[in-house]
Amino acid sequence: MKTAAGATTEAGKPRRPGAWLFLAGVLLAWLAAAVLAPARIGPALDMFRQLLGEVLPALGLVFVLLFLANLFAERPWIERHLGREAGVRAWLVALAAGVLAAGPPWPWYALAGQFMRRGIAPGVAAAFLYARAVKLPLLPLLVHYFGLAYAVTLGVWLLLLAVLGGLAMERLAPAPASDFLASSEKNP
Repeated sequence: MKTAAGATTEAGKPRRPGAWLFLAGVLLAWLAAAVLAPARIGPALDMFRQLLGEVLPALGLVFVLLFLANLFAERPWIERHLGREAGVRAWLVALAAGVLAAGPPWPWYALAGQFMRRGIAPGVAAAFLYARAVKLPLLPLLVHYFGLAYAVTLGVWLLLLAVLGGLAMERLAPAPASDFLASSEKNP
């Protein structure tokens, strides 16, 4: 469906040109940099390629997980196991998944948002994101520099704070997760 403003989404809502304008702005900035400082554009592009090489595997993993979630995890299952009524098990799953999640944080936002649309409790999603502060690959370094007692204490505190942050989110977003997201999409 088209409106006077232009293209629309599948739901009939007008598309916002912001993403395309941002992309155009970034491309213009790169073009200006190439014209104004041509000697610096090569190293900048090399750095961009290196960053892209680091981010793409994490994005690929998240897209695979989103695909599998859409394929196998139906809303009733998610609500039963990770929703508001799931209890302690949902929180433990979120904490474990957060600790095991690797890579940069931004790809995981898409996964958490997708699960929230399918019925996961907002607090459980927040606990998952907070629990990512515990970095298993860095644990040996943490123990080496600070000792085992410090590493264990820090890990326990980070997980407790993840739960507290999730509980705070439950209080801030008391509506069902899908209603919360729908209302936030209407009022950006």
